[in-house]
Amino acid sequence: MGLFSNLFGKKSNIERQLEEMYVSMYVVGKGMTQIEAQTTVRDLIKQVKEEAEKEGSGDIPENFGNILLSSEKNDVRINNMLIAKRKEGVRNEDIKWWWNMHDLERRLLIKEDELSRMAFFIHHLKEGKTSEESASLVMKYFPLFGNHEDTSKHSGDDRPLPYELKDRINIYIQKRASEDADNYKKDIESYSSFNALIRTDLKRKNL
Repeated sequence: MGLFSNLFGKKSNIERQLEEMYVSMYVVGKGMTQIEAQTTVRDLIKQVKEEAEKEGSGDIPENFGNILLSSEKNDVRINNMLIAKRKEGVRNEDIKWWWNMHDLERRLLIKEDELSRMAFFIHHLKEGKTSEESASLVMKYFPLFGNHEDTSKHSGDDRPLPYELKDRINIYIQKRASEDADNYKKDIESYSSFNALIRTDLKRKNL
């Protein structure tokens, strides 16, 4: 059984920490009441716990980033994986940042991305745009993370970005939106997707 198999009847320390953090974010950032935020966050945590249990990822240690980096010299599979990620712009500190998190924390970040993208998609549907138009706008304004080698839905520079880049991309977004808003908007409009813009700026060393 996975690490989370004994947590369904009680809250772990990490669950309490994440609930407190996300409830605060939802109250301040999304204007929810305390009760609404608590209900939403608890449902999200329940979902990601069930996903973790199903996929068996609960046994991944919180220092897994350090383990990956220390193992690459002696493990060909890990070495090849990290080489591929570095070609996408991932640095050692990105690997540590992402993989030294608790599995629940990673999963909540992914879930939050999914919800934001879906809310944006639904908003534009309600505004009268088609599904294709709404999906295209999501790709324009939101980074898409996942397996960077997956070209089943998007190819070239539009394909998914490694999750390890998420923190640097968030910093990039905040900085450009606050310091260079006009040019930032023009750049977004001129690329086929947000991922294509990010890959260009990675090459330019702007992230």
